[in-house]
Amino acid sequence: MAEVERIDVNEARRRATTKDALLVCAYEDEEKCNRIKLEGAISLVNFQSRVSVLPTDQEIVFYCA
Repeated sequence: MAEVERIDVNEARRRATTKDALLVCAYEDEEKCNRIKLEGAISLVNFQSRVSVLPTDQEIVFYCA
């Protein structure tokens, strides 16, 4: 299994805004995710529905508050 890299908020924002990474809210509860969703982020449910069509080399950043 791959090791998880932890990055700080500024780095996550940089990667998401430059499209170097897909930003995903890691909460399964859509209501909670919508309350704390960061700009450019998608919900976990949205991510799960798209996972089979995402590029295999796409970096993914999961976050929770």
